[in-house]
Order: sequence, then C-alpha cells, then structure tokens
Amino acid sequence: MTQHFKIALPDGSVREVEAGTTPADVAAAIGPGLAKAALAARVNGEVRDLQRPFEGDSELALITSRDEADALELVRHDYAHILAEAVQNLFPGTQITFGPATDDGFYYDFAPTAERGPFTEEDLPVIEEEMRRIIAKDEKLVREVWTREQVRQFFIDQGEAFKAEWVMELPEGEPITMYRTGEWLDLCRGPHLASTGKLDAQAFKLTRVSGAYWRGDQNNAMLSRIYGTGWLNKKQLDAHLVRLEEAAKRDHRKIGREMDLFHLQEEAHGSVFWHPKGYRIWRELEAYMRRKMDGAGYREIKTPQLMDVRQWTQSGHWGKYAENMFAVPDIVPDVDEESGAAAPKVADDADWLAIKPMNCPAHVLVFKQGITSYRELPIRLGEMGCCHRNEPHGALHGLMRVRQFTQDDAHIFCTERQVVDEVRAFCRLADDVYKDFGFTYHVKLALRPDKRFGSDSDWDKAEQELRDAVAEAGMANADYGWEELPGEGAFYAPKLEWHLTDAIGRTWQVGTIQGDRVLPERLDATYIGEDGDKHRPVMLHRAIFGSYERFIGILIEHYAGKFPLWLAPVQAVVATIVSEADDYAREVAAKLTAAGLRVETDLRNEKINYKVREHSLAKIPNLIVIGKREAEERTVALRPLGADARQEVLGLDALVERLRAEALPPDMREGSPA
Repeated sequence: MTQHFKIALPDGSVREVEAGTTPADVAAAIGPGLAKAALAARVNGEVRDLQRPFEGDSELALITSRDEADALELVRHDYAHILAEAVQNLFPGTQITFGPATDDGFYYDFAPTAERGPFTEEDLPVIEEEMRRIIAKDEKLVREVWTREQVRQFFIDQGEAFKAEWVMELPEGEPITMYRTGEWLDLCRGPHLASTGKLDAQAFKLTRVSGAYWRGDQNNAMLSRIYGTGWLNKKQLDAHLVRLEEAAKRDHRKIGREMDLFHLQEEAHGSVFWHPKGYRIWRELEAYMRRKMDGAGYREIKTPQLMDVRQWTQSGHWGKYAENMFAVPDIVPDVDEESGAAAPKVADDADWLAIKPMNCPAHVLVFKQGITSYRELPIRLGEMGCCHRNEPHGALHGLMRVRQFTQDDAHIFCTERQVVDEVRAFCRLADDVYKDFGFTYHVKLALRPDKRFGSDSDWDKAEQELRDAVAEAGMANADYGWEELPGEGAFYAPKLEWHLTDAIGRTWQVGTIQGDRVLPERLDATYIGEDGDKHRPVMLHRAIFGSYERFIGILIEHYAGKFPLWLAPVQAVVATIVSEADDYAREVAAKLTAAGLRVETDLRNEKINYKVREHSLAKIPNLIVIGKREAEERTVALRPLGADARQEVLGLDALVERLRAEALPPDMREGSPA
C-alpha cells in the first residue's frame, strides 16, 4: 500500500502526497511559475534541497529570490562549490578543503601542488571563466548519502589528504552527504540549488587571494584562500562593487595616514600610536562622553591594570577566557652581592598577575568597599578603562581589532526592581549619543548560550527584563530592527546590542548592555535591603562607544575623514594670498584660537589654488583666505570644505561668532538632550 504524507503550506492549505514526493513536485503542482522561481525549500523549519523527498508529514515553505537572506546564502554556497570544481578542473592535483558562504560572498581554501605554488590575483580571471562555463552547463547538483568509511576511502583514492583527515572527525555511524555535479564530488552538508544553471553567471566576482592555515592553526599547512562575492543578479553585484569602491576610499587606515592621525607598527603589534591630530579626536570624544555620563549620574573611577590571577579565577574569566589574556609572573630583583647588579627573577612562590581584558571584576571590588544600603542604589560606576586582549595575529585590523583598547565602560549596581528603569534609561542615553553622530541603528537581544553560568530561572528573568526595558523605551519594533539572537549572549548574561548603520549602509555592532546576576554571586557583592538582610545586586554591564579605537575607526569611515567641526582635529586654516597679509592672518588665527577654535596658518609663498587643493585633500573643514583687500578691509573669505560649498566674505567678528557656534559639541547646543 502506498504511503501518503500531509504537507501543510503557508496559506493554511494541506496537500496529500505520496511517499517519494519532493518539494519540487509540490511547486510544480502549484504552478509552473513557482516551479521555476523556487530555489530551495524550508521543511519543518530546515532549509533543504528541492529534490530531497519528504520523510513524513511536513510543513513546507518554498524559498525564492524574494526570501533574500535565505536565497543569498544558498547561491553563495553554490558559488563556493563551483569555485572548487573550477580550480580542480584548471589545476589538477590541487587539494580542496572548505568553502563557506560569508556575509557578502564566499571563499574556498585550497592546497596547490608544490610545482604550482600559491594562487595569485592573476589566476582569478581564468578561474571566473571556468566557473561561468560550469554554470552554463546547467549540471544538476545531486545529493548523495555515504558512510564515513566510504567518504574517507574516496578522498584517500583522490589524494585529498585534508578532506580524508576531516571526515574522520565526523560522528561514526551517522550518514554523510556528498554533492555531485557531473563527475565532480565534494563533501558538503548542503543544501544546494537544483542545478548550476540556477545561478546568474554575471552575478559573481572573485575578489582577492590570501594565505590561510589549515583549520586556522599556524602550526598547520599554509593554504591559498580565494575570496569572491556572489549575488542573485548583476544589479546587486554592481551595487556591491560600488560600495566596495566607496569603502576603499573610506578605509580608516588610508585616511589616517593622509590626515596624520595615527600609525601602527610591528614593535607594538595590535596597539595604536596616536599622533596629535588623532588624539585630539580621542580627547573630544572622551570629553563628550564624560559630559554624557556625568549628566546621567555616573561616577568615574580608575582601577588597576594588573590583578592577581586568583581574582580572575574567582570571577570565572580565567576558566572561560584565559587564552585571550596576558599573564605574567610576579618578578623580583636578583641582586649580585659582589657587583650589586640586579637582574629580573621569577620567585619560586611567585604569584601570577593578569593584565585586565575587561573592567567588570575590578568594579565589583570598588562596589564592595564598605557597606552599601538599598537607599544608595542604583550605583553607576564608569571608567575610561584601558584593557588588553590577546587577539590572534591574523585577526588584527587597523583600529577595528586591536590588542590594547580603551572602553567607555560602566557598571550599574541595582535592585531587581530597578533593572528595567535603568536599562530603559540607558536605551535613551544611547539613542541620544548615536543621533549626535548621525547614525541610525538596530537593537538586538542576544540570548543564553549553551555554555553559561547561572540558573535557568536567573536567565529567564534577565532576558525578560531586557525585553521589557526595550519595549518601554519604544524600541522593540520594526523601526529599530528589533530581533532576538538565540545562543549569542555572553557566558554570564544576555545582552542588548546596538548595530549602527554608517553612511554607505554597512553595519557595526557597538553599544551593549548586559543584565548579570552571575558575577555579583561569584565575587560576593551584597547590599543591605529594607529587611536588614544582605541581598545580591544585579550588575548591568554597559558601553556606548565600545572601544575608543574602534569607534574612531568607524567615525573616520562614516565621515570619510570629513569630521563635523566639533570633532575635526584642525577646524580652520588661515591661508594668505600675498605676504603683505601675513600679519593680519596671524591676528585672525589668534582671535579664533582665543575663542577656543583649533586653527593653523599657512603663510607659505605658494599660489592660493595650490593651498586650497592641499587643505581640501587634508579635509580641513574651513579655509580662511586672506589677501591684500581682506587685510585692508579687515574681512576674510571663508571657504567651507565641500564641492558645493560657496565662498563668503565676512567681517572678523562675524567669522569668530559663526565658527564658535558651529564648533560647539552637539550636547552643548541649545535644545540638546540633557
């Protein structure tokens, strides 16, 4: 007797089908248009190939290009698969490893033959052409189920040592999927599109080549990684390439060099050398954030860089985070009795000290000094805290990923009844800050991970408190991109995340607030309640900028170096046309400086067009041009930065008042939030 399954569709209808029926069959039964548009299927919540038969009663949703997130991940996965096939077609003997989809494309890691050597950028055009040939063949992508031993033996026979090694780490006895296009096979969990022809051959581009260690371990073999970007159609690809071109122009490392803001060098790999102009931006941001925190009732503290490892063990960080921490033994001097010379020595009973990767345990220790009453809560402790994390060498990236960084960090110690009010207030504070920099943002809630401290009941309360606070702040809706992220919380607390959108549409996760009941318990933080007994406070970890280094990097790229006047390292340059105007130029500069503006003079014997071009490239917000007439009439010609800006002649007093008003930080202007 033929077995039948019930297939529930999104419109509420139910179709009865025979065993062996596939989602592709259901799509064809609904209509030829849907059959052509369908890319994959979501069966009981799992994305699957269209040709994979149903295994029982199921809920079915067909995925088309309208389901952009799912569709993009599928096509990028397929582009990676076809990249591997193309490389092996062109360069026999090349071994394949892994090739995942990424946020904007895909990559694949290869082990070229010793004779061939690593791949280079010059190889990319010929590989692209081979990929287009494979797409044009419209070969089916066929899912096959093998045993682990069959897969291992296949790769051994093919000389694929990396795949043969990897497959033995998959669970024994579980079926393994292989995907075939023609005669070519790859180990892959899928899903894939029905055939290579479902891809747009003009909607991808190979972008670069780099080195990568097998399984990310520098002790393993070096591989060649080929990156690509892949989209649903050429229009999307072209738009992405324009964004990449714009992003390259905005690269904070490039602009940082051009504007003389900072530099990086091997002697302090992962740390930043701030130049005077770059540190001026830092100082303005720091002053701005201090005003914001002072206005919100935070008290600033300063805590040690080094603390005993035993403290980090008690807090739980040493067990969860030790590989990312720098630790040193307590060094004592070893003095030679005859010469008196001293050399460092590790004592036999030396304590180990760790450089702090975060500020939270130290803030608990400050909170614990003395006896705290419930009447004193909430207590908001803030610190511009310098931290160190042992990030992998290959992960470091300009200002965006460093080993030494400073946070606008703070911790709020409060009662359970105060949590929602405190988080809601933080939401509004963060909103004020991000709007001052011209950012829009999305708010996301990162929920409990599998490996965590604390009871389920504490996690239930902490997650719900964050939901309630965001709802009361009016941000738990589509306008703020509200989304919950299962499994992405910290090991000690769920967290709200602020994802900023910059001027060219990129997103950056920056601000966060976390509701923590674990650390107060582990470090025995208490307050005296109304009942006279000791109680645990809830500890809210929060930051708005995140790290100053990264936030400045984001700002450089957001503004493309054209900072608003209050943040610009140099706010104006006074440039002369003739030497007879030099004395008046110095007077103008002195008056602007006395008004609190950051001003330089350019009295060089150069043509004014040369000066204008040079200072425009340096992204000086205002060029104040002075010639013989301006000196005689005690006026200036003001040229704001920008292609559309128009020159304006002003009296000296009017110039000073205008620039002084424009240079006020946004929080100090009339009508700004308190």
